[in-house]
Amino acid sequence: MTSTAAAPPPRAYRRLSVEERRAQLLVAALGLFAHRAPDEVSLDEVAVAAGVSRPLVYRYFPGGRQQLYEAALGSAADELKLCFTEPPVGPPTERVARVLDRYLRFVDEHDTGFSALLRGGSVVETSRTTTIVDGVRRAAAEEILSHLGRIGGAGGRGAGPRLRMMVRSWIAAVEAASLIWLDEGKQPPAAELRGWLVDHLIALLAATAATDEETSAVVRDLLALETPDGPAGRLAELVIPVVAEAAHLLPHAAAAD
Repeated sequence: MTSTAAAPPPRAYRRLSVEERRAQLLVAALGLFAHRAPDEVSLDEVAVAAGVSRPLVYRYFPGGRQQLYEAALGSAADELKLCFTEPPVGPPTERVARVLDRYLRFVDEHDTGFSALLRGGSVVETSRTTTIVDGVRRAAAEEILSHLGRIGGAGGRGAGPRLRMMVRSWIAAVEAASLIWLDEGKQPPAAELRGWLVDHLIALLAATAATDEETSAVVRDLLALETPDGPAGRLAELVIPVVAEAAHLLPHAAAAD
């Protein structure tokens, strides 16, 4: 008598909740938007990636691709904001370095989508998508200002216009550098780019401190927390000899001549 192996019991089907299904669709969409321009992604492709039917995608996003893209962008924006969230532990420049490590990892993993997002010009770009992106920039600036000891809100020391402008300018430079990095085949290596961007922030702070009292106080407080082997210490070791070569430009040196 030949025995027949018992068939495995059927897998129990679990109906996803509304939030779980929506999250599933957003994950599928983000995977496509990460490597394709948003106007090149169809709802059929999202449905296939999620393993569902096209009508189901429409049931959750009746506004079609535009609504799905805005929802996916909002989800990515939340993730990107988290990249800039860093506990206030250790020297400020080392915190910023850790922030940039996470940011550049995000850029690396979402390369084409990140580039399309920041360059604009997509047919799905609207005032709402622009607002979402600008919200990330503002949140990033607030996080950097907090590491510089300038936290807004009740009882906080809000940043003045020069310092805030400087930080927003640096955020814009980080974005531009990220796009150029993608264009250049992700060269130099991410760690090298991160170090250069931290140096850029320190240099901007030093230049602004020369003519802005608030930024000067921020720099003094920051340097008191830095270490010789940290980003600020390494940059000082490299820059001070170069600056010393400019001694002849000082007024008293010109008068002595």
